[in-house]
Amino acid sequence: MNVKASSSPTASHATRTDLPRRQLLWSAARLATLAAPASLLGVRAALAQTTDADTTPTPTNRLIWRALSRVGYGPSPALLAAIQTEASPQDWAVKQIGLAHAASQRPPIIAPDLADFNASLPQLADGARREREWRLKVKDSPSAQDNKLPAVDAAALRRMDTTVANTPETFSLRLTMQTAAWRLSSCSLPELEHPLLARMTEFWFNHLNVFIGKGAVRPFVGHYLIHAIRAHALGQFEDLLLASARHPAMLLYLDQAQSVADGTPSAQGQARGLNENYARELMELHTLGVNGGYRQTDVRELARVLTGWTVTPKDESGFRFAPRLHDTGSKQVLGHTFPANAQSAGEAEGVAAIRLLARHPATAQRISLRLAQFFVADTPPPALVQQLSQTFLATQGDISAVLATLLRSADFWAPDNRLFKTPMDFACSALTTTQSAAAADRRSLVLAAAYLAGAGQPLHGWPTPDGYAFDAATWLAPEALTRRADFAMGLARAQPQLDYLMPFMSTSTQATIAQERPLLRGGLLLASPDFMYK
Repeated sequence: MNVKASSSPTASHATRTDLPRRQLLWSAARLATLAAPASLLGVRAALAQTTDADTTPTPTNRLIWRALSRVGYGPSPALLAAIQTEASPQDWAVKQIGLAHAASQRPPIIAPDLADFNASLPQLADGARREREWRLKVKDSPSAQDNKLPAVDAAALRRMDTTVANTPETFSLRLTMQTAAWRLSSCSLPELEHPLLARMTEFWFNHLNVFIGKGAVRPFVGHYLIHAIRAHALGQFEDLLLASARHPAMLLYLDQAQSVADGTPSAQGQARGLNENYARELMELHTLGVNGGYRQTDVRELARVLTGWTVTPKDESGFRFAPRLHDTGSKQVLGHTFPANAQSAGEAEGVAAIRLLARHPATAQRISLRLAQFFVADTPPPALVQQLSQTFLATQGDISAVLATLLRSADFWAPDNRLFKTPMDFACSALTTTQSAAAADRRSLVLAAAYLAGAGQPLHGWPTPDGYAFDAATWLAPEALTRRADFAMGLARAQPQLDYLMPFMSTSTQATIAQERPLLRGGLLLASPDFMYK
């Protein structure tokens, strides 16, 4: 299987690297929006210029682009070489499931200077404690100004320079930037992380979202990403759900750690009670869906089942079941009765309730729909969703089996099932294509993180538990295209020639790029309408 080459312009002379930003953006905007139409309909029309009558890619190249852009984050020279060793793009895609699952069972590859975010939970909890103590000292000290984090340290960390001393005052910012650097590297360097595993880690982190902006959660987000999400991303859904439910990041994010049997006395002697936040989102977002057939009484009963599930800073798991905080009365969830029990049986009934939800037909339908929206189309064919749901139920939520059904379906490969890239897609695909994430100075990662923050999809920064949307209606807007062009031109300055992408571009894209200076061509390829779709 060979990629059919097409002619592409190459640089024949030295080029300047300091073109004005306005000129760069004008060139990118001319390509991506065809004179920057003011309306959303105009932008959509511009992005739809690549039609069947205006295409260069061969049928095989179209399939390669589809496989690499959806099973991973896009082509790189190494990935193109790998996919050409297989009988077909379809064969390559299905083979990635087993490889990604095997990779998920191995420890992640993390650069030594980024490894703090993946420390043990007791170490992370201790670091958070020391930072809190430092902040209290600063707050109470008359010389507080002298104790604040030096501006130079903060600036270095925001550049992902982790040579800054590891001190209590740098703890949170250090972990935040380390997690972001690993996340962006892992989605764009196949030698670091399997592309499908990176894809599924993104999908499940978003589905089981936690917010790094919540102070108590912040130290544990990176650990949650690695140990709750990545480790279970292609396994059984109920195992993933339980790992999330027991992790301090989720327990603290949705206040489950504070939920106790009604009337439980606090240390100050005041009565405490139930918190329904986690139980509600567990049903509405993580499993059944808003139309999944549950009622408010089911939410409250589930919250009672889960009382006593809390955190401990001393245990390697970070999880503790506190029997004295558990509601031992009889409960009924979705018609299933949990009889009155001894306190010691409380954790087991919580596990049973979560497995009940994970195996429910409404859960199968919801997960299947979201996977189809993520991998196939904003409005996927109902028959495909039903097929995925049947596989989910038949295998009790085997994620790899569901993915195999999806990648073997005709719908995944159908040309009409287009997907517009989210900001995360765009950032990771641009990094993959340029392979710039491998640079020692991490400049490209800083650019990508800043782009994502400006585009409305900051890394680990979605505040609500519903996660971000995948659809084009959310992300396709004129100002969004300008941001993409800005990021693309900045990223490609160090690598202006990306000629290996040309066989996958339309005739109009190639013609437009051929008229531009060689210095601009790599960035314009990344800002082109063709590159906006996966």
